[in-house]
Amino acid sequence: MIKWIYGYSFDDVMTGYRAISKPFVKTLPELTEGFQIETDLSIHAVDHRCRFKDVSIEYRDRPAGSESKLNTVSDVIRVIAMIGTLFKDYRPLKFFSLVALILAAICLIPGAPLITEYLATGLMPRFPTAILAVAFMFPCGLSLATYFILDSVVKVERKEWEPKVNKINDQ
Repeated sequence: MIKWIYGYSFDDVMTGYRAISKPFVKTLPELTEGFQIETDLSIHAVDHRCRFKDVSIEYRDRPAGSESKLNTVSDVIRVIAMIGTLFKDYRPLKFFSLVALILAAICLIPGAPLITEYLATGLMPRFPTAILAVAFMFPCGLSLATYFILDSVVKVERKEWEPKVNKINDQ
């Protein structure tokens, strides 16, 4: 998912050490906790074009008698939700365009036959289906409007980020 969203493929987002510079820490709006923090750190680094390097580590078996605090299903759901949230925050164009495309497809599935029938006969025999199709176009348009607003906010934030980092470095 991270490779598709950001164009960078990590060897392993969830393991390894993180050496973080002071400017990076000062500009990181860290709102996550627990298991999702690795995802947040990695995506923030990719988005702000920070230098980083994947270093493979050697996996070892858990010592005998120790118990893992991880819950596979709930932790995976939390990480995927975090990737989705960061996807919306850092890449609003892709996120809201995808949402609008899905809603438009849902609209066109029942709506396309109605449109062709209306153009051929001038009649709209399945009016409730037409209302359903139009109902899905409203959130589609809302998603596109949200994209335009958030894309502007993200662009302004990116323009202000480097001067903010330079100011932190000067202090």
